[in-house]
Amino acid sequence: MFRFFAIFLVIQAVLFGVEMLHPVQQAVVDPWTGLVARMSAGIVHFFDPSVISQGRVLQSAKTGFGVSIEPGCNGVEATIVLVAAMLAFPSSWKMKLWGIGLGFVAVQFVNLLRVVSLFFLGQWNFKVFEFAHLYMWQALIMLDVLVVWLLWMRYVARHDPKPAVRGAAAT
Repeated sequence: MFRFFAIFLVIQAVLFGVEMLHPVQQAVVDPWTGLVARMSAGIVHFFDPSVISQGRVLQSAKTGFGVSIEPGCNGVEATIVLVAAMLAFPSSWKMKLWGIGLGFVAVQFVNLLRVVSLFFLGQWNFKVFEFAHLYMWQALIMLDVLVVWLLWMRYVARHDPKPAVRGAAAT
């Protein structure tokens, strides 16, 4: 267990450190954040055709209300936590890559729900928006990461030919 947590923390530190590098921000994080804004605008457009997205901002042309998707709200950090947990857990590379791919999709799907719901909440009631943004969705995104990781771990325990615990005595 200690080994898992040590590896998990080291991988997180490395991934968060890499994510913070200016070239990575410019080449990966900023374009991803813009894509999240455009995808969110595409979803919102079904309900509010006046929505526009520019860069990382999603805005209603009718009301003028907008949300800016800032670091921590683009799903990148939540994905880093999930990736670190999957890489730290003893399993085959095939299972790790499968889990990271599906986990990435799950986290980003929930993050899109987050952005879209916050966009509508902000137009309806700013106090509710603040609560949902600062507390509710922070917890739900991390809960999503935890649930995806636990489901993946359970699947790995049942289907991975590589033993989950190294050096365990056979009984």
